[in-house]
Amino acid sequence: MATKTLIRFDWAMKRMLRDKANFGVLEGLITTLLSKNIHIVKLLESESNMEDDNDKQNRVDILAEDDKGELFIIEVQNESEFAYFQRMLFGTSKLVTEYINRGQGYENIRKIYSINIVYFKLGNGTDYVYHGKTEFRGMHNGELLTLSGFQQQKFQVSEVSELYPEYYILKVNDFNKWSRVPLEQWIYFLNTGEIPEDADAPGLGEAREKLILEHMTKTELEAYYRHLDNIVVLQDNITTARGEGRLEGFYEGRAEGREEGRAEGRAEGRAEGREEGEKLGKLKSAKLMVAAGADKNFVIETLNLTLDEAREL
Repeated sequence: MATKTLIRFDWAMKRMLRDKANFGVLEGLITTLLSKNIHIVKLLESESNMEDDNDKQNRVDILAEDDKGELFIIEVQNESEFAYFQRMLFGTSKLVTEYINRGQGYENIRKIYSINIVYFKLGNGTDYVYHGKTEFRGMHNGELLTLSGFQQQKFQVSEVSELYPEYYILKVNDFNKWSRVPLEQWIYFLNTGEIPEDADAPGLGEAREKLILEHMTKTELEAYYRHLDNIVVLQDNITTARGEGRLEGFYEGRAEGREEGRAEGRAEGRAEGREEGEKLGKLKSAKLMVAAGADKNFVIETLNLTLDEAREL
């Protein structure tokens, strides 16, 4: 395993990875994810990746441009967000309109990749990496609509989907096993903060040499530890609520939370039956979380509450 303590990736994005000398780390991540060589030429600022006061500790974005003019918005999100899917759409939509000049033809719209590294349960699914793109299929025959030969030559792409934004979601908390597969090595690092000596995925070698905790100044360390404290508080609020009942699928306590929820359901539901017991345990957890200050929409989404259960919060 790694012999050096490495800085969390989200903090590195706030500080070190904005230095051109460290672009190799971001290039490695994108190259591994897209399976094509990426060369970043500069970072950009955009309305779609500006932080507000609520984002400063729980979210960080980088907007990069490669040597082909394609845009990559990379977001790390620590706190659950009920409408995160819509947030992804908003971010790419803003970029589409921001990076085309008034009067330019639509053929000048930039290709955009939205890469989202999330440390919370987002939707329902068992994979740890998801890819979304736009395709058009016939409603009667299922045929995929393709570009004409002229369009392929003009736009230098082979599929309609290549003209539209593409989305990647990395649910890093769902993966913690070291692997020889480059993408899985990256997910392992994003989850654990460790890079074993035999890591060979693009960018991880640079990350191991440049994201070293001991290289930070005293002032930088103080700010970094405050950031870690905030992350711990965020996680502890949810873990505490889970300890009182069923909080399924949040951070590293996914399996533990499910077992605790089932146990509480059995204990409280002996008279009414197991199903009713689990419902009571889940609702109890929801009320405790709301009382502790958790957002109601987040609680409803995380615990998959019914409309009637949501009304009781």
